[in-house]
Amino acid sequence: MTRMPPVVVVGDLLTDVLVRAGAPRTHASDAPAVASVHGGGSGGNVAAWLATLGVPVTFVGRVGTDPYGTAAEDGLARAGVRTEVARDPDAPTGTCVVLVHADGERDFLVDPGASANLSPSDLPVGCFGPGRHLHLSGYPVLHAGSRAAAVAAVERARTAGMTVSVDPASAAPLVELGAARFLDLIGPVDLLLPNAEEAAVLTGAPDPATAAAMLSGHAREVVITLGAGGALWSAAGSPTVRMPADPVDATAETTGAGDAFAAGWLHSRLGGARPTEALRAACALAAEVVARPGARPGGP
Repeated sequence: MTRMPPVVVVGDLLTDVLVRAGAPRTHASDAPAVASVHGGGSGGNVAAWLATLGVPVTFVGRVGTDPYGTAAEDGLARAGVRTEVARDPDAPTGTCVVLVHADGERDFLVDPGASANLSPSDLPVGCFGPGRHLHLSGYPVLHAGSRAAAVAAVERARTAGMTVSVDPASAAPLVELGAARFLDLIGPVDLLLPNAEEAAVLTGAPDPATAAAMLSGHAREVVITLGAGGALWSAAGSPTVRMPADPVDATAETTGAGDAFAAGWLHSRLGGARPTEALRAACALAAEVVARPGARPGGP
């Protein structure tokens, strides 16, 4: 494998409150559940997994001045991540409540808190330089308060000669912002990492392979995650590569699987692996997340 470039992750850092139902819920009444608290935020999750894989990684984000912000930053530091985390005096650290139904389906209730206020001034100049890679979580693009910071991060990375990957993050706010606006804001990138629903929003094409081909005009490589269907890779002028998912429990809790997939892909591909090898490694890491509670390596 080639020398691993340092990775800068710009994105969200949250506290995840995971609530798993023990039985189908009854409206306006009690239901048994198991609750736990974990480190979260798509950007923070990707950074933690990259560090665990041995990638030199810096996370850039924003949290509150509350104890949750301190815990969130400390959690990344324990995982081996170098942190450049700004403290917001006016907004709390963001929280995501993940409601996991008895059948494994999930609902997300998200208060982005301070992460939605990420500012261009929060981006350390020293993080951007040649020979590095920028991974941008889509959430800073989707939130109006952090949009300028997301655009600035991509522009600084391009100016510095860095490669750039973007995860569109979430289909519903992507619809609200608009696909054309999102793609215009990020501009041409080296890698787009949507899931199938996000890819359909970005292109209007329900078929992932068709959507990947359409997105090749915006990215040198496109990787679309397909949940239980695995993932596919596409690049202009090359045949599409598909990889099945590793088998997992059908009702398993999948929070963070996409973030682990992104880290597994980046670690392998930036290290010189071919697309097939990188897809296999990414799917294996995603399956590892599904087998444990929480979205991070090492548990809560």
